Amino acid sequence: MLFTRTLSRAACALVFTFAASAAPGGDKSIIVQSTTSTANSGLYDEILPMFQDKTGIRVDVVAVGTGQAIKNAMNGDGDVLLVHAKPAEEKFVADGFGVERFDVMYNDFVIVGPSSDPAGIRGMQDAKAALKKIAGSKALFASRGDNSGTHKKEVALWKAAGIDPTGASGTWYRETGSGMGATLNTASGMSAYTLTDRGTWISFKNRGDLRILAEGDADLFNQYGVILVNPAKHPHVKADLGQAFIDWILSDAGQNAIAGYKLEGQQLFFPNARR
Repeated sequence: MLFTRTLSRAACALVFTFAASAAPGGDKSIIVQSTTSTANSGLYDEILPMFQDKTGIRVDVVAVGTGQAIKNAMNGDGDVLLVHAKPAEEKFVADGFGVERFDVMYNDFVIVGPSSDPAGIRGMQDAKAALKKIAGSKALFASRGDNSGTHKKEVALWKAAGIDPTGASGTWYRETGSGMGATLNTASGMSAYTLTDRGTWISFKNRGDLRILAEGDADLFNQYGVILVNPAKHPHVKADLGQAFIDWILSDAGQNAIAGYKLEGQQLFFPNARR
């Protein structure tokens, strides 16, 4: 499908179109710049057809890491931003690139690793302590290293633990520069630890010997937010259609759709919009 705007080369990495055709009477479509976890988990496949059925608006999702999604939105390559790095989202709005930020939903991060657990973190609920044990044992750790929301969280956790793992880059600390699925594949292949959002973990099939080993820390909370790209900054933004999407995903219908999405009986995201 041809977009009316030119997307950056990085933005074109993963583009998902969630509709069979445009609605009658013109191209009622929007571009949502999004984190990969919401797309790869299957959430959009579940909820966007509901939105289109109600509104006739087609949603084209560009799924990249949160850092890249924010850059794309800053360049005007989208109408709506839906990501999971709240400080960066708030800066996006404060700098005039977004209109207003809203909480949408949450889940959490988990630390996964090989069942042999060479660092001995199984059952730990303190993420910082778990990372200290991984670093202390020099057990392999696969980092996304891509400025995504997950990578930002990982960096914050290492900092809170008083450790700079980048000094060990290429030894026990391996930066993949890839998305969550590819990083989990790397971790599985190397029997390494990694940090992942729970939604991607639940939907991930190539787990191999990986298991959830540390979870339950309040510091592993994972909040998602949604923002309309500011039409005052980029006049081509489809503000009315983008706002319609935001209004829907924050509404009871959208929130119920998020809550209803489950895999293997497990709920992947938990709605928490405050309207």
